[in-house]
Amino acid sequence: MKILLLTGSTRNDGNSEQLAHAALQGLSYETIQLKDLDIKAIEDLRHTDEGFHPVDDDYTKVLEAILRSDLLVLATPIYWYSMSGTMKNVIDRFSHAIRDTRYPNVTEHLKTMKAVVIAVGGDQPRIKGLPLIQQCQYTFDFLKIEFYSYIIGEARKPGTIHNDKLALQQAAYLNEQLRTLS
Repeated sequence: MKILLLTGSTRNDGNSEQLAHAALQGLSYETIQLKDLDIKAIEDLRHTDEGFHPVDDDYTKVLEAILRSDLLVLATPIYWYSMSGTMKNVIDRFSHAIRDTRYPNVTEHLKTMKAVVIAVGGDQPRIKGLPLIQQCQYTFDFLKIEFYSYIIGEARKPGTIHNDKLALQQAAYLNEQLRTLS
C-alpha cells in the first residue's frame, strides 16, 4: 500500500504532524509539507464556457502524489473549528482536479483510495473538531474516497501532543490497522 501524508501545519513538526508520524510509525510513506508549496486558491470556473484552465503552481505535485497513492492521510491543526488554510486550498482544488483534462483518471483513482484525517487542537478539540471531521466526510463522500478513520488530538503548545494519551493510543491502534492493509 502506498501512503501519502499531507501536512497542513504552518509550523515544522507541528502536533498534528507528530501525531500522524506516530500513526504511521514503521510504515513506508511519502510526506508533503503543504506550507513549503505554492498552491493558489481556486478560481471557480466550473460554470463558464471555457471552464478551468491550468494553474501554474505546485498543486500538480500534490495531485501526482495522490495518483501514486492508495491511502491519503490529511494531518492538520484545527484552526477556527476547521482545517488549516493550506489544507483547505488543496481540498478546494479538487474541483479543478476532477475536471483537469491532463489527468483523465483522477475520479476513477480517487474511488479506489482510503483516507484518514488526523487533527489536533487546543480548545476542546474532540467536540469542536467534529465539524472538520464532518466536512472531510462530505468531501470524501462526494469524491467516493473511503473515509477509513480519524483521530482528534489535544495539544495547546508545540510538542505537547505527547501528553494526550488517548490520541497516542488511537494512533497506535490505527497503526495496527494500517499494517493489515499493507
